[in-house]
Amino acid sequence: MTTFGRRTQADVLSPDTAKVVVTRREGPGVITHDLAWPFWKGCAPGQFNMLGLPGLGEIPLSVTGGLDPDGWVTHTIRADGPVSAALVALEPGSALTIRGPFGAPWPLDDHPDYPVLIVAWGLGMAPLRPVVRHLACTRERAAPVRLVIGAHSPNDLVCWRDYDRWRARGIDLRLTVDHASPGWPWHVGRVTRFLEDAHGLAYVCGPEAMMRATARHLAAKGMAERDIFLSLARSMSCVVGRCAACPVGGTQPCRDGPVLSWHRAAPLLETEAP
Repeated sequence: MTTFGRRTQADVLSPDTAKVVVTRREGPGVITHDLAWPFWKGCAPGQFNMLGLPGLGEIPLSVTGGLDPDGWVTHTIRADGPVSAALVALEPGSALTIRGPFGAPWPLDDHPDYPVLIVAWGLGMAPLRPVVRHLACTRERAAPVRLVIGAHSPNDLVCWRDYDRWRARGIDLRLTVDHASPGWPWHVGRVTRFLEDAHGLAYVCGPEAMMRATARHLAAKGMAERDIFLSLARSMSCVVGRCAACPVGGTQPCRDGPVLSWHRAAPLLETEAP
């Protein structure tokens, strides 16, 4: 029987009940929920859970924090559909359904001496937050870590409460937006302007067009396609590869991803997500 984290496939197909404990506003229409989940057994950065409400449905959401098996898990959610909007509206004490964890994680410890480049756009920072925390907080690294975060505007940046802490831990953090507000002290423009040093490992998450452009830019600069990793948030239903709702070119993001190397993700990103 297939296992996900420390739970069997039968376990993750049956939803548990979790409760919202703490809610933090990230920006317009975006919140972060800390959830109490009694059956939580921990997972790896990059995996996701299915969150939902009875009678309304469920959606896949990457884990943003709470990766240790202590009964807590964190998700950052944007209201862009009926299920996500209902989840965003939940207040502390509210109950919801949850099942997981699912999916392939970010390969964080394959090459511990490689320089690391992390590139996020908008809400794409949420699945990468555990990566940054892992690299910044759990061990000393001789190799540098650069974090490039982009967004449409300063109000669209997420995980901003962590920025100063990450800088203090030695993370080379660059911020850029498309449209700056008065007093914005950082950069304006695309994230690719900060990708001049293309070597080591890269972790990329954001809109598909942004990930495609970033991966192509890094590959053109000489980074190996197998060292560039992306997270694909395709439409998912059963999330264990049974329903055939999300496959593209023989690859099922729910089963084989969501984290894929660029040499595997490139054919999927040539096709629009359903």
